[in-house]
Amino acid sequence: MAANLTERRLIILKLVVQEFIETATPVASETLVRKFGFGFSSATVRNDMAALEELGYLTHLHTSAGRVPTDAGYRFFVENLMDRTSLSLAEQRMIRHQFYQVRGELDQWIQLAGAVLARTAQNASLVTPPRAEQLRFKNLELISIHETMVLAVLVFHGGIIKQQTLSTDMARNPEDLRRSAGRISDLLCDLTVSQVEEAAAQDAQRPVPLFGEFERVGIDLVIHAMQAFEEQAREYIHSDGLLEMLSQPEFIPSLARDDAERAVERLRRALEILRSGRGLGQLIPQALASDGVQVIIGGEHSEDEMREYSVVLARYGVGGAVTGVLGVIGPTRMAYPRSISTVRYISSLMSNLLGELYAGEQRPPREQNTYDPT
Repeated sequence: MAANLTERRLIILKLVVQEFIETATPVASETLVRKFGFGFSSATVRNDMAALEELGYLTHLHTSAGRVPTDAGYRFFVENLMDRTSLSLAEQRMIRHQFYQVRGELDQWIQLAGAVLARTAQNASLVTPPRAEQLRFKNLELISIHETMVLAVLVFHGGIIKQQTLSTDMARNPEDLRRSAGRISDLLCDLTVSQVEEAAAQDAQRPVPLFGEFERVGIDLVIHAMQAFEEQAREYIHSDGLLEMLSQPEFIPSLARDDAERAVERLRRALEILRSGRGLGQLIPQALASDGVQVIIGGEHSEDEMREYSVVLARYGVGGAVTGVLGVIGPTRMAYPRSISTVRYISSLMSNLLGELYAGEQRPPREQNTYDPT
């Protein structure tokens, strides 16, 4: 800690940050004395607040005599002064119950995580789907659903299951389908998409290919599904809680502590960030490579459009298998203890659920498409 931060100044800094987070109103020395009953005068508190401003932890607006935290003040608060809290046991039980109501439904877990994060932290949320470093094929099931229509259930490592239909040139009996699916599964198990493509290309060069025409159609389906999933996983960020974030005073022109024009610009930028993910892209790899909860505050962002926002992120998943990122985004005047405890708990819960799924629990397919090789 800085040498000039006496115990009294630490208390004052903590209270200023907490009061501003709660009220969104610049904090005056008289407010602290009146509300917290210090044993010293407003003048003493005012002098200490001025010292904290000189140290870069507080600042003041020209329209008010009160102080507000700077990014450095928030950072010091998060690392040194913030009370370490957890969600209440009642909240934890309620959240667990919601997730177990859709047990095994990965897509619904992602949507539910976004909704719970936003509601609990009262800010916008973001969740990326869990994905492996490299998606690997596990097995294929082929089920006849019509004379010339087959249901293909593709299973990948990490509990990822896709379901697609494909058209055939003739009726296929269940035994033929079982045998074809078994051959494909045996020969392609544990392979990445590039390895599946290589195996298919090598087989096509054989004088007598191992795979028949129908089986090659099945392999093409596997390749397309893996390519589509990896492309989606690279680009997709699920977001929720826009209304929660936009209800904050920073985004309401009549309540903004600076001016209405800046509030409108802040609102426009927030909508763009959540719509396109712009500014979030490089935060995701950083979070994937980090342990614990990561907090990025205002000017610490490298992207200009993110410098009025704070982001709280954590990795979730099964170590060495599949991982994703979840978190909340909001103005720098964020309830950091609440946001951090929420992100920490939901990342732990999602990791446990994925661990169970990855260990072998089955779930219904995540999507259906029609695939016609013709």
